[in-house]
Amino acid sequence: MKQQQALNCAVIRYTGPSTAVKFLVQELLAAAAARAWPNIDIPSAPHIERTRDAGHGDFASNLAMTLTKQARRNPREIAQAIVDELSDDERIARVEIAGPGFINFFLAPAVFRATIDEILDSGDQYGRSHAGDGQKVLIEFVSANPTGPLHVGHGRGAAVGDCLARLYEATGWDVTREFYYNDAGVQIDNLAHSTQARCRGLTPDDAGWPEAGYRGEYLVAVAQAYLARETVAADDREVTGAGDAEDLAAIREFAVAWLRREQDADLRAFGVQFDVYSLESALYSEGRVAKTVDALVAAGHTYEAEGALWLRTTDYGDDKDRVMRKADGGFTYFVPDVAYHRAKWERGFARAINEQGADHHGTIARVRAGLQALDIGIPQGWPDYVLHQMVTVMRGGEEVKLSKRAGSYITLRDLIDEVGRDATRFFLIARKSDSQQTFDIDLARSQSEENPVYYIQYAHARICSVLRQLDEKHMPFERMQADYSRLESEHEQRLITVLSRFPETVVTAAEDSAVQTVPHFLREVADAFHSYYNAQKFVIEDASLRNARIALVMATRQTLANGLRLLGVSAPEQM
Repeated sequence: MKQQQALNCAVIRYTGPSTAVKFLVQELLAAAAARAWPNIDIPSAPHIERTRDAGHGDFASNLAMTLTKQARRNPREIAQAIVDELSDDERIARVEIAGPGFINFFLAPAVFRATIDEILDSGDQYGRSHAGDGQKVLIEFVSANPTGPLHVGHGRGAAVGDCLARLYEATGWDVTREFYYNDAGVQIDNLAHSTQARCRGLTPDDAGWPEAGYRGEYLVAVAQAYLARETVAADDREVTGAGDAEDLAAIREFAVAWLRREQDADLRAFGVQFDVYSLESALYSEGRVAKTVDALVAAGHTYEAEGALWLRTTDYGDDKDRVMRKADGGFTYFVPDVAYHRAKWERGFARAINEQGADHHGTIARVRAGLQALDIGIPQGWPDYVLHQMVTVMRGGEEVKLSKRAGSYITLRDLIDEVGRDATRFFLIARKSDSQQTFDIDLARSQSEENPVYYIQYAHARICSVLRQLDEKHMPFERMQADYSRLESEHEQRLITVLSRFPETVVTAAEDSAVQTVPHFLREVADAFHSYYNAQKFVIEDASLRNARIALVMATRQTLANGLRLLGVSAPEQM
């Protein structure tokens, strides 16, 4: 019992309400190194990693090699002193020094088995931590101009951005979800003219249709609602149609509100909501763009040439200087971006993350350069960017390109209607966001092991089925009778080890903005459980073994549910 209490306390000091074996080893290593080498600086969370080969232990660390300069000793001598400090700890079966000075940890089986109780005690808090310490993070995502239905690319951005927000919340950050869009400019002018043409009864095949007009069928509904003087309410605006086909300004305002309402409806169907909506036009109307330009000029990082105002972005790593104000007096497109991100910084966000399409890659260097040139203390590399690549939708081995609703592309709602919210969200985050993705509708609809979301949800439902069988046989789960030392099979040890990785997976996924690691982890959990299910019986007469196995599968169910919640995917009890 004393050993178990030490386990819990050691980890809670590092991660809050959740346990992670990795964090325990980090703390034990840091403490031992500090005792062995009291006169040098020891990192509070030294680097450790799980080994790929069980023969090399459960974890390995290169800490000794990183301390050679400070200690003025060879790494094996440093490692030996650290190992000597760990030799009496009952939680460690043994520690070995390998190669030039790696420290390999072989943990006592009880350390991993303690994960079962930690999961059951923590419940839906398992995997959560205080790593962010309440710092403010702004995650901007989707940010689609209201010119048409959200397409699949927007859907990928919505899934990745929302999962990032969930991960940061799970690791103790104060998260704000923001949607930034433009309700003016060329695209909105095209929308207004296209809607006006529909109000006049024109179709895209008629003479007089705007050359750059939008051709989707959705504009028929916009025009009809406007002419009927309907009132539309989006999350950030409400407008009543004027009914006058010649009032282009009124048509523009109504069409923007109508399409914003449609975007909101699609996002709600996708399980995504925002805290803040920001308008690019407000940056001009509130004078933020002009003030930002004036600040850059005052800071001495601009110059006049060829009738234009330039920013010396090459001073900050850009490949060439950039025009800020053109000869005709208009600002280039990156200037409002600098003003917008300056406002983010002034709102007090320690971290800002932009989830955007890969086509925004070219703006990163110049926006960061503009922020640095303001000389107001914004860190280098701020904000962070998470870029996603395009999605190709396939059905029956052929690419699906057209949508009646949108006219020229597959919409997010098309996918949700085809395969459901769960499969759509899971598939859109299952691959690294900067890699191109093929979305196979047939696979997403299939009920097979090849469909990862079905396979994971089925594991959760299977466990619920086992628990129902216990009730039917009047065998209540009695945790105090569980003897975890009897969980000795290869399948049980594998499952326990995988479950113990969840807290570190969540922290790493948030720190690296790598949402795809969570579905990959859940697939491992499901695979370990299904193998266990096929190899062992759970509803057995032996009470101590039965309760131990039930405790393990209940811990598995909880971990699956917690992980699926981070993805915005349901955990069904029956399938």
